[in-house]
Amino acid sequence: MPLKRESCSTVDRGYQCNPNITHFWGQNSPYFSLSDVSEISPEIPAGCSVTFAQVLSRHGARYPTAKKTQLYSDIITRIQQSAQSFNGDFAFLERYNYTLGAEDLTAFGEDEMTKSGIQFYNRYKTLASSIVPFVRASGSDRVIASGERFLEGFQSAKMMDPSSNKNDSLPKISVIIAESDSSNNTLDHSGCAAFEDDNTKDIVQSEFLEVFAPAILDRFKAGLPGVNLSVSDVPDVMDICAFETVANTPDASQLSPFCSLFTEEEWLQYDYYQSLGKYYGYGDGNPLGATQGVGFVNELIARLTNTPVEDHTTVNHTLDSNPETFPLNATLYADFSHDNTIASIHAALGLYNGTKKLSTTRVQSVAETNGYSAAWTVPFSARTYVEMMQCSSENEPFVRILVNDRVVPLHGCEVDSLGRCKRDDFVRGLSFARSGGNWASC
Repeated sequence: MPLKRESCSTVDRGYQCNPNITHFWGQNSPYFSLSDVSEISPEIPAGCSVTFAQVLSRHGARYPTAKKTQLYSDIITRIQQSAQSFNGDFAFLERYNYTLGAEDLTAFGEDEMTKSGIQFYNRYKTLASSIVPFVRASGSDRVIASGERFLEGFQSAKMMDPSSNKNDSLPKISVIIAESDSSNNTLDHSGCAAFEDDNTKDIVQSEFLEVFAPAILDRFKAGLPGVNLSVSDVPDVMDICAFETVANTPDASQLSPFCSLFTEEEWLQYDYYQSLGKYYGYGDGNPLGATQGVGFVNELIARLTNTPVEDHTTVNHTLDSNPETFPLNATLYADFSHDNTIASIHAALGLYNGTKKLSTTRVQSVAETNGYSAAWTVPFSARTYVEMMQCSSENEPFVRILVNDRVVPLHGCEVDSLGRCKRDDFVRGLSFARSGGNWASC
């Protein structure tokens, strides 16, 4: 029987049910706050006021992609047609019916994004009470819907705030950037052919799969005699646990029966497997990973410094040269994207420059990876905040970055005890992005 629990998805803490499992689902994890594990307090420092805030958000929890949902359905059919008996924990599979949809947000994913908008308003209400954010979305239906739900949450929080300007109407998404090979889009990678053809991620994940999946496969074959499964099927079966959980109920309070088929140690291995995919596919482990995030970083520099965008990589210059579609005088920005692109943007920002090359033969803890993991960085409804703040003790503003409420100390500039750099030093430190990264190799 599926495990039904009390709802535990809140505005401030995100999803906190059974974190020993749900926080180990890589990029398929529901959003959860890292404020409790942040080495630096995520609160706005005393004597400082935020003058600029940018959120870069992943879309909310979704159904599998169309390709994946067909794959999962085919695996279930193969299990049911090949297994000679269904024993113990595997008994439910004999009559299990795969019913997940494809691509779109789940009801829980919509709720995640509404809560994200509320959180953003509440954190930055000194700015948000009198203005609305400038909003862009990459042109996928689930990304657009995520932006819309975020804005609904933002507006609902504003209407509850007695000090806000309630004459403001519901904010709208101002710019939707098409997702196609012919359209430059800083919120969705696609313009670098050499990167798109790279298979580093697949090689690394296949290598690590041989570390943890054979033991799981042996257990499946013992419980499902005669079953036609291979090592490569193991992570796909584990995926179903996460996708069903975020689809079963509007608050994701019902765990999929697939979740109990695996131990906590195996979920840690799965989480690391997914982290390897992000690191070697889109992050610093890929020679062109960080380059895919350069365009967005150069847009961020323009916003922080109120200067025109300088970029020759993925920026859409038609949009970014028009103050209607790329204003430089806003103080609140919200951009909505995908996990893979956000992983590249984090790399282009140098956020995890202190992370050594991830091992492909053993699980490393988040302490060993300096806070890098797919679940910690790009879960569903992930949110990266870039804050600029003016402090009474300094003439020049500071910049700092929080990833899912965890302050990530900056690199490439003189960082203080609160993880911040002065703005001009921060911009100078982004020399990789300002020089175009490795775009010449695309």
